[in-house]
Amino acid sequence: MTKTVLCYGDSLTWGFDAEGQGRHAYEDRWPSVLQRALGSGVHVVAEGLNGRTTAYDDHLSAADRNGARLLPSILHTHAPLDLVAVMLGTNDLKRGPGGSASAAARGMERLVQIIRHHPWPFGDTDGPDVLIVAPPRICETANPVFAAMYQGAVEESAMLGSLYRDLADDLGCGFFDAASVCVTTPVDGVHLDAANTRALGRGLEPVLRMMLGL
Repeated sequence: MTKTVLCYGDSLTWGFDAEGQGRHAYEDRWPSVLQRALGSGVHVVAEGLNGRTTAYDDHLSAADRNGARLLPSILHTHAPLDLVAVMLGTNDLKRGPGGSASAAARGMERLVQIIRHHPWPFGDTDGPDVLIVAPPRICETANPVFAAMYQGAVEESAMLGSLYRDLADDLGCGFFDAASVCVTTPVDGVHLDAANTRALGRGLEPVLRMMLGL
């Protein structure tokens, strides 16, 4: 039976191309790389939204960026699910929404609670496993817009890996640190170039195989 994985994230999952100011080619996005690597026995659902936070509102946005508010509908849309991989937190570090790594960790904890307590359809009482993915670290950039938007976030970003690892241990979730396989581009300090988003997909493959029992 085919297993289904939901990749819940922000522009890093959507595939934002900082250099081209568009979207990476479908085959370069990390969920697509993961899909090819895992093969036809796994269906990978890419659910990325630019600007999405873990659990905080962005009132300047034209769309609802609050990941906690949107998640229940998305879980129901793609059910049944075998695993949910959540990579969020970068947008929480903006001065408006959350503003700190600890706020992002609290938001991530809320997302795990939502997944664990979701009223799954079709009599599914177990629900999916959860993989917490710490996003790649923000780097310094000369881009004035992003530098202002993420003022002070470089240091906060570096703390996400350890905070998310501890959270995963406490909640019994899987954990992966994206910073172990990819780096953000100095074009804007936040996003991944094509080579690094592909590297993220390849790096996640063995973790997903283990968690899915493949």
